Amino acid sequence: MAPAGATDATLLVLGSLPGEASLHAQRYYAHPQNQFWRLLGAAIGEELAGLAYDQRLVRLTARGIALWDVVGEARRHGSLDGAIRNATANRLAEFVATHPRLKAVAFNGKTASRLGRAELAGIGSVELIDLPSSSPAYTLALARKAESWAVLGALASP
Repeated sequence: MAPAGATDATLLVLGSLPGEASLHAQRYYAHPQNQFWRLLGAAIGEELAGLAYDQRLVRLTARGIALWDVVGEARRHGSLDGAIRNATANRLAEFVATHPRLKAVAFNGKTASRLGRAELAGIGSVELIDLPSSSPAYTLALARKAESWAVLGALASP
Protein backbone atom coordinates (compact mmCIF):
# COMPACT_ATOMS: atom_id res chain seq x y z
CA MET A 1 0.00 0.00 0.00
CA ALA A 2 1.13 3.55 -0.64
CA PRO A 3 1.94 5.96 2.18
CA ALA A 4 -1.14 7.63 3.67
CA GLY A 5 -1.65 10.85 5.59
CA ALA A 6 0.59 13.90 5.42
CA THR A 7 2.64 14.39 2.26
CA ASP A 8 4.88 16.83 4.18
CA ALA A 9 5.12 14.64 7.27
CA THR A 10 6.99 15.51 10.45
CA LEU A 11 6.28 12.00 11.82
CA LEU A 12 6.22 8.70 9.91
CA VAL A 13 4.67 5.68 11.63
CA LEU A 14 5.76 2.39 10.08
CA GLY A 15 4.10 -0.96 10.46
CA SER A 16 5.69 -4.15 9.21
CA LEU A 17 3.22 -5.32 6.52
CA PRO A 18 -0.56 -4.85 6.38
CA GLY A 19 -2.59 -7.78 7.66
CA GLU A 20 -5.27 -9.55 5.67
CA ALA A 21 -8.08 -7.23 6.84
CA SER A 22 -6.09 -4.12 5.89
CA LEU A 23 -5.09 -5.50 2.50
CA HIS A 24 -8.68 -6.48 1.76
CA ALA A 25 -10.01 -3.06 2.79
CA GLN A 26 -7.00 -1.16 1.37
CA ARG A 27 -6.88 0.76 4.65
CA TYR A 28 -4.18 0.89 7.27
CA TYR A 29 -5.04 -0.87 10.54
CA ALA A 30 -8.47 -2.02 9.33
CA HIS A 31 -8.81 -4.97 11.72
CA PRO A 32 -11.32 -3.82 14.36
CA GLN A 33 -9.31 -5.33 17.23
CA ASN A 34 -6.05 -3.64 16.26
CA GLN A 35 -5.36 -0.93 18.84
CA PHE A 36 -3.51 1.42 16.49
CA TRP A 37 -6.18 4.12 16.16
CA ARG A 38 -6.82 4.20 19.92
CA LEU A 39 -3.10 4.37 20.72
CA LEU A 40 -2.25 7.06 18.19
CA GLY A 41 -5.39 9.04 19.06
CA ALA A 42 -4.50 9.02 22.75
CA ALA A 43 -0.93 10.06 21.96
CA ILE A 44 -1.99 13.10 19.93
CA GLY A 45 -5.05 13.96 22.03
CA GLU A 46 -7.65 13.22 19.38
CA GLU A 47 -10.41 10.64 19.14
CA LEU A 48 -9.44 8.78 15.96
CA ALA A 49 -11.00 5.36 16.55
CA GLY A 50 -14.56 6.65 16.26
CA LEU A 51 -13.98 8.45 12.95
CA ALA A 52 -14.49 7.11 9.45
CA TYR A 53 -11.18 6.09 7.83
CA ASP A 54 -11.11 9.09 5.47
CA GLN A 55 -11.60 11.43 8.42
CA ARG A 56 -8.79 9.70 10.31
CA LEU A 57 -6.46 10.45 7.40
CA VAL A 58 -7.62 14.08 7.34
CA ARG A 59 -6.71 14.38 11.03
CA LEU A 60 -3.32 12.71 10.47
CA THR A 61 -2.59 15.05 7.57
CA ALA A 62 -3.45 18.08 9.72
CA ARG A 63 -1.06 16.81 12.39
CA GLY A 64 1.83 16.07 9.99
CA ILE A 65 1.63 12.29 10.39
CA ALA A 66 2.14 9.76 7.60
CA LEU A 67 1.62 5.99 7.69
CA TRP A 68 3.45 3.36 5.70
CA ASP A 69 5.02 -0.05 6.07
CA VAL A 70 8.59 -1.27 6.16
CA VAL A 71 7.81 -4.21 3.88
CA GLY A 72 6.58 -3.45 0.38
CA GLU A 73 6.27 -7.04 -0.83
CA ALA A 74 6.41 -10.43 0.86
CA ARG A 75 4.84 -13.82 1.11
CA ARG A 76 2.81 -14.45 4.23
CA HIS A 77 0.09 -16.88 5.18
CA GLY A 78 -2.20 -15.11 7.64
CA SER A 79 -1.45 -11.80 9.32
CA LEU A 80 1.25 -12.59 11.85
CA ASP A 81 4.65 -10.97 11.38
CA GLY A 82 6.37 -14.25 12.15
CA ALA A 83 4.97 -15.64 8.90
CA ILE A 84 6.57 -12.98 6.67
CA ARG A 85 8.85 -14.58 4.06
CA ASN A 86 10.86 -13.18 1.13
CA ALA A 87 10.39 -9.60 2.27
CA THR A 88 11.37 -6.67 0.07
CA ALA A 89 11.52 -3.35 1.88
CA ASN A 90 9.86 -0.15 0.80
CA ARG A 91 12.21 2.73 -0.07
CA LEU A 92 12.39 4.15 3.42
CA ALA A 93 15.67 6.02 3.00
CA GLU A 94 14.24 7.71 -0.09
CA PHE A 95 11.13 8.72 1.89
CA VAL A 96 13.31 10.25 4.62
CA ALA A 97 15.49 12.04 2.05
CA THR A 98 12.48 13.57 0.27
CA HIS A 99 10.66 14.74 3.40
CA PRO A 100 12.76 17.58 4.84
CA ARG A 101 10.27 18.33 7.65
CA LEU A 102 10.48 14.75 8.97
CA LYS A 103 11.61 14.68 12.62
CA ALA A 104 10.99 11.05 13.55
CA VAL A 105 10.17 7.57 12.32
CA ALA A 106 8.23 5.38 14.74
CA PHE A 107 8.17 1.60 14.35
CA ASN A 108 4.95 -0.18 15.31
CA GLY A 109 6.28 -3.42 16.78
CA LYS A 110 9.50 -5.43 16.87
CA THR A 111 9.41 -6.69 13.29
CA ALA A 112 8.89 -3.20 11.89
CA SER A 113 11.75 -1.96 14.07
CA ARG A 114 14.18 -4.74 13.17
CA LEU A 115 13.59 -4.48 9.43
CA GLY A 116 13.12 -0.71 9.36
CA ARG A 117 16.24 0.09 11.36
CA ALA A 118 18.25 -2.06 8.95
CA GLU A 119 16.86 -0.04 6.01
CA LEU A 120 17.55 3.27 7.73
CA ALA A 121 21.00 2.44 9.08
CA GLY A 122 23.22 5.48 8.83
CA ILE A 123 20.34 7.94 8.50
CA GLY A 124 21.13 10.40 11.25
CA SER A 125 18.69 13.12 10.31
CA VAL A 126 15.64 11.69 12.09
CA GLU A 127 14.88 10.15 15.46
CA LEU A 128 14.01 6.43 15.36
CA ILE A 129 11.44 5.29 17.92
CA ASP A 130 10.48 1.73 18.84
CA LEU A 131 6.87 1.22 19.94
CA PRO A 132 5.09 -1.85 21.28
CA SER A 133 2.93 -3.43 18.60
CA SER A 134 -0.67 -2.28 18.31
CA SER A 135 -1.63 -5.79 17.21
CA PRO A 136 -4.03 -7.71 19.44
CA ALA A 137 -1.60 -10.63 19.11
CA TYR A 138 0.82 -8.66 21.31
CA THR A 139 -0.89 -9.01 24.67
CA LEU A 140 0.76 -6.18 26.61
CA ALA A 141 -2.00 -4.19 28.35
CA LEU A 142 -3.35 -1.25 26.35
CA ALA A 143 -2.42 1.19 29.13
CA ARG A 144 1.21 0.01 29.04
CA LYS A 145 1.29 0.35 25.25
CA ALA A 146 -0.22 3.84 25.53
CA GLU A 147 2.58 4.93 27.90
CA SER A 148 5.14 4.17 25.19
CA TRP A 149 3.06 5.62 22.37
CA ALA A 150 2.57 8.92 24.27
CA VAL A 151 5.96 10.15 23.01
CA LEU A 152 4.39 10.64 19.57
CA GLY A 153 2.23 13.50 20.85
CA ALA A 154 5.18 15.88 21.03
CA LEU A 155 6.28 14.94 17.49
CA ALA A 156 2.94 15.58 15.78
CA SER A 157 2.19 19.06 14.50
CA PRO A 158 -0.24 21.05 16.71
